Amino acid sequence: MTRSKSAARPAEGPARRRIRGLDAEQRSAQRRNQLLDAATELFAEHSYSGTSIEQICQRAYVGTKGFYDHFDSKEACYIALLEKLTAQIQQRVIAGAAAAADLAWPERAVPVIEAFVHAIADDPRLARVTFGEAGGISPAVERMRRSNRRWSGAFLDRVWSGEPASDAGVQRARLALALATIGGMFELVADWLHHHDDGGAPDGVDTLTEDLTRFVTVVNAGRGAVAGQ
Repeated sequence: MTRSKSAARPAEGPARRRIRGLDAEQRSAQRRNQLLDAATELFAEHSYSGTSIEQICQRAYVGTKGFYDHFDSKEACYIALLEKLTAQIQQRVIAGAAAAADLAWPERAVPVIEAFVHAIADDPRLARVTFGEAGGISPAVERMRRSNRRWSGAFLDRVWSGEPASDAGVQRARLALALATIGGMFELVADWLHHHDDGGAPDGVDTLTEDLTRFVTVVNAGRGAVAGQ
């Protein structure tokens, strides 16, 4: 008996339809990026509370259904955006520290702080979204903010001190000081943003870098007061 052509061929899955050269998975990733880009613009322009899901969808040219394919809520969209921007900032700061790895801390401070400032201030929208908007949105966002600060504090302690202290009490004191320093740095960034929003004379990234460097230098000079420093 002659076998039919369909029987002769092995079973194949459905063809992946491509639109403008993109398959379904790639189009989904593109829509997600469009939504995050639109959220960045709108949160920076109108604040988190002043932005609706519908506005994000309109700016992104993505339907509301497309939004909920990726995010359960506006809060979930913001958290995803904050995760993305945080990863970018961390990568820039790590790279800045690595490029200056041969320098002692006083000289190393400037390239590390410059990397941080340029990561958030070259595009002012990123600073507004990460530092000007994150406070008070929700408990979930606050947990993420605290996690980011603890990462930053631990990173600063490593850059300052190299290896962890052998004594647990000394290490805890070191981390507490680093975390407090990070809090001060973030407050200077928030004030820099607020000064712009109030219509004050615009300060450039060089001014922010100088303020942060001066602050960290003063704190570092007093670190000898902590046992083991």
